[in-house]
Amino acid sequence: MATKSASSNHRYAMIMAGGAGTRLWPMSRADRPKQLIPFIHRNGKPVSLLGLAAERLEGLVPREHRFICTGEAYREAIRASMPEFSNDRILGEPAGRDTVNAVGFAAAVLHKLDPRAIFAVLTADHLIEPVEKFQKCMDTGFRLVEEDPLRLVTFSIKPTYPATGYGYVERGTPVPGFANTAFRVERFVEKPNLQRAQAYLESGAFGWNSGMFVWSADTFLNCLRRYKPESHGGLMKIADAWGTPRQQEVLREVYPTLPKISVDYAIMEPASREQSRTAGTTNASGSIKIVTVIMDLKWLDVGSWPSYAETLEADADGNRSTGPGLFAKCRNSMVANESKHHFVAMLGCENLIVVHTDDATLVMPRDKAEELKTLFGELPESLK
Repeated sequence: MATKSASSNHRYAMIMAGGAGTRLWPMSRADRPKQLIPFIHRNGKPVSLLGLAAERLEGLVPREHRFICTGEAYREAIRASMPEFSNDRILGEPAGRDTVNAVGFAAAVLHKLDPRAIFAVLTADHLIEPVEKFQKCMDTGFRLVEEDPLRLVTFSIKPTYPATGYGYVERGTPVPGFANTAFRVERFVEKPNLQRAQAYLESGAFGWNSGMFVWSADTFLNCLRRYKPESHGGLMKIADAWGTPRQQEVLREVYPTLPKISVDYAIMEPASREQSRTAGTTNASGSIKIVTVIMDLKWLDVGSWPSYAETLEADADGNRSTGPGLFAKCRNSMVANESKHHFVAMLGCENLIVVHTDDATLVMPRDKAEELKTLFGELPESLK
């Protein structure tokens, strides 16, 4: 990995781990969300997505500078599976208020701990390989902000197909001193239709929006004050009480009142518009600068059973499985069997997904995976 700057002792990381994972039912439940399911197989042992996200930080950010932002209800489960995260480094949300408040929560706490804090915002539901490439890109992101704290750094994944389920980032001119790795962001584009996605892929100027960032805690809070003052005001009340006997009381009182909105809509879009307005003007040197670092690596969003299937090795007919099972005359099907004492046999199936746990079994065509959210809403509460 690249040599870090002298400012690297102000580097922090926050892993967002608040998703419910309804599209991964029945393994994902209220008391065991998708990021804590040990269903990724590495070196002969099952690990969780959150565990892998934390492992990717080894050698990049000091362990005592790594934080997790999650639902307060998941605190004990995280402590049990990842004891290296002490209670004070688990930021428990009393209610989900979308990503801008999760990031703002971390920014407020880190800024109080270290006014010079620069932190990476990472996700807990992706497979990213190889780790060495990921770390090199993250190090570039940190160096960009260490050089200029007004930079908001995003990470764009080099696309491999015309995906319609991701947002896109359009690259502009290279950042001086970071040729071929970091670029000015021209614009963010929401999930396009297939025709536009194909055009973006062919242009070579677009990348998938990864949802990962690096920025100064101070700069992010200033952006929040300007673009989303309602969130900023509440988070400042939480920051004032942090570390005092009223910490949890104020957090429980204020956090659920924050406006629910994503970091892309609340911060990145207005900052992008401001960057466009000030480009080339005399005061541009004191303005926010949005840049993107290209990640040319394997990036898989494990948010549904078809995407999870991509983590498993396929047989000659495209079938994939984990746990006891058998395929006979099947094609492109998957079995995810959590029980060691239950055998799943599939005969003559094509594009079928079967997921079995101790108390529930899911059977669905692969192309119905997105509709699992609807099914989830109809389940008895005891199975959610």
